[in-house]
Amino acid sequence: MHILLTNDDGPPSPHSSPYIRCLVDSLQKAGHTVSVCLPHTQRSWIGKAHMIGQTVKPLYYRPSEAIYGEEAQGTTHFKPSRDGNVEEWILVDGTPASCVQIGLHHFFQERGPIDLVVSGPNYGRNSTAVFALSSGTLGAALEAAACGQKAIALSFAFFSRNHDPVIIDGACRHSLDLYTVNVPLVEGVEEHKTVWTEMLQNYWTGGSCFQEVEGSIGDEDEEEERIREGVTGEVAAKPGKDPKPSSVPGHTHKHFKWAPRFGDVYKSHYALKANFWQAATHLHGKELELPPPAPRPDVLENPGTGSVQHLTGKTNSTETIYAIVAYEDPYVQPLILDAISSLFPNINVLSTLAPTSNDGEPNLGSYLPTPAVKVLNITSYEAIDFSFAQEHRQTCLINSYAIRKALIRKHFLSTTVDIWVSKRPRSVLREHVKRSEAFEVDYAEFLDDALVEAWDLRESMEKNEEGQGQEEDGETVGSRAGEDGSGGNHDDDDDGGGEGKEAEEKSARRREWWILKPSMSDRGQGIRLFSTMAELQSIFDGWEENMPSSDDEDEDDDAHSTDATGGDETGDYITTSHLRHFVAQPYIHPPLLVNGRKFHIRTYVLCNGRLDVYVYRQMLALFAAKDYAAPWEEDDLDKHLTNTCLQGPGSSPSSVQLWNTLPIDDILKTSVEQQIFEVVGDLFEAAAVGMPIHFQPLGNGFEVYGLDFLVDETGTTWLLEVNAFPDFKQTGGQLKRVVAGFWEQVVRVSVGSFFGVEPKAGSSGSRSGAEAAGDEKKKEEDLVLVRKIDLPGM
Repeated sequence: MHILLTNDDGPPSPHSSPYIRCLVDSLQKAGHTVSVCLPHTQRSWIGKAHMIGQTVKPLYYRPSEAIYGEEAQGTTHFKPSRDGNVEEWILVDGTPASCVQIGLHHFFQERGPIDLVVSGPNYGRNSTAVFALSSGTLGAALEAAACGQKAIALSFAFFSRNHDPVIIDGACRHSLDLYTVNVPLVEGVEEHKTVWTEMLQNYWTGGSCFQEVEGSIGDEDEEEERIREGVTGEVAAKPGKDPKPSSVPGHTHKHFKWAPRFGDVYKSHYALKANFWQAATHLHGKELELPPPAPRPDVLENPGTGSVQHLTGKTNSTETIYAIVAYEDPYVQPLILDAISSLFPNINVLSTLAPTSNDGEPNLGSYLPTPAVKVLNITSYEAIDFSFAQEHRQTCLINSYAIRKALIRKHFLSTTVDIWVSKRPRSVLREHVKRSEAFEVDYAEFLDDALVEAWDLRESMEKNEEGQGQEEDGETVGSRAGEDGSGGNHDDDDDGGGEGKEAEEKSARRREWWILKPSMSDRGQGIRLFSTMAELQSIFDGWEENMPSSDDEDEDDDAHSTDATGGDETGDYITTSHLRHFVAQPYIHPPLLVNGRKFHIRTYVLCNGRLDVYVYRQMLALFAAKDYAAPWEEDDLDKHLTNTCLQGPGSSPSSVQLWNTLPIDDILKTSVEQQIFEVVGDLFEAAAVGMPIHFQPLGNGFEVYGLDFLVDETGTTWLLEVNAFPDFKQTGGQLKRVVAGFWEQVVRVSVGSFFGVEPKAGSSGSRSGAEAAGDEKKKEEDLVLVRKIDLPGM
């Protein structure tokens, strides 16, 4: 096991950190790989703090071979050793929580992933609320937990200053296999049981924990020992130096000394109090027993063979599987039913209506012969009975996750990517997702206030207004390469002749352009282009003028968005619920064009269980309605927006084409495909691992997504957005076979793996034999597994 060890007491010292060297030695003897990152000095009583604004610097500590006493103190160096065989710890001038971050993410990667973070052994107990809430030892463990790591906070409760090596050795060995907090330093500790107990509730009393003093008094190590032994720590100020009352208003200059009165803390128990935080009281007084790791909910290890088989809820694989399929989309519904009947003809489709109760709420159980049967439920998000699915996790398969806003809401998607690349700077997301600025606006008049923290956006618009945008040609919008202040777009530049108009066009061409997207809308609604604050303000003013009078809002963040209604003929306006969350992204220019038109790639993705991520290789290219023009040339969204929902019934059949049939170099096609595979894998791992509150895959669920990508002129592929319950109708009638093939693979993978059943052989229509077998193999190869993430739990 690779263990990261930290503490709040600093490097080995007989006065403040006497136990850590022994624990490192014990862990190494037990066969563990131990990496050590510590504060460079005493950092007790700091909790889970970080020093904001501080540049944290490392030192390199080489421990001595001695385990105890003064001899255990090693040497400190400003530069790391060039000899890789030298044991070297990292010391940082930060907090215990900072040590965890730096140890996890910036050192020790060559030793493999960290399996466990151990914080301690703390020099003293952490067994009451006052100690635990302030402890840097617990703070480091909490920081590790916040990073998704398993963590242990370890403290040694001493009863004398006699640091007996035999007793310390016993405590360290006893700490190797227990999730524990306090180990008493007593003889024979290994012979005693470790039991659960409750946290002792006590409080600070008697006023401030600081005392006014003048100047420096006493040695720090001596003062620390006095505090730990429970001495009041009171130190009188020098006689005659107490500040005198003054009629002058303001503060009196003073110094403060940490001087807690632990005697009062030990007495501050209350016999009767409201208590809402004690957990697992049934374990109090019982020996601590660590349960074996729970198996994944969707797989079961076959004892004796090491093989893995899928759970099917019932052991009888021939038992009838029921299905309720009510996708509420006449384009997709028959394709799903055809896939089920072709692959799994024994599935009994009970209904093609959404299962609801009399009050309109989802009620799957009422449609089944008995709630215990196996059931496949494919409906719209709002009609899924998540409660039933939760109660029948081994027999009920549903077609959506309940929580996935980390991906499908544009402002959450931006945060998901930012968090992931900040921790993993080598992630492909850094080079394939434009960094967005997310902001909230309730009313147009407050737009300026809403952009206070949108630093990059404000800086860009200010440069644009000053005529200091990007270079004219050869630069992708967003690079901010140009700094020349000439050619500004000012009224006095235009004297009525061609020179002023040319200067204005040059200024617009030099700007960094942005694309505005309402986060709660879909199907291309509300997308606008802008480059200055005036243009952005005009957009919001226009929306507010056309706003309906109704204040009703529907912000179910995880339900898929629906079309705005009651707008103009195109339906392209923003409802009240949409006018709040927005993202602004750098506009990608110049894009890759085909026959003079801009396009984006629609990629269908299947997520199955917890969590297999597949990409469907048959991708679509959706084209703009008109030939492309740069954003400063014409204010015509039809030249920029490639969402066919906005083109209406008059859109050309050529608006949607197969990506692999486009007249583009095959090498570029292969490169784009590989970029998409890598981005999709990293993106869903970022959501599942980095944003577990806002993306929660279910072991008995699957979901399909539509991801949009744009390829620029250099061949770089950029992720635009993620859509749950994508609008498959955009594919049109000519390419309906693509959607049909995708759903056939979705049903094959999700239904087959969850219920443990094999699809019917030769299910490729009327063909049979080698031709049908070859067709089936090709279809299966179209669904590419790009990431397999083993998430814990259900």
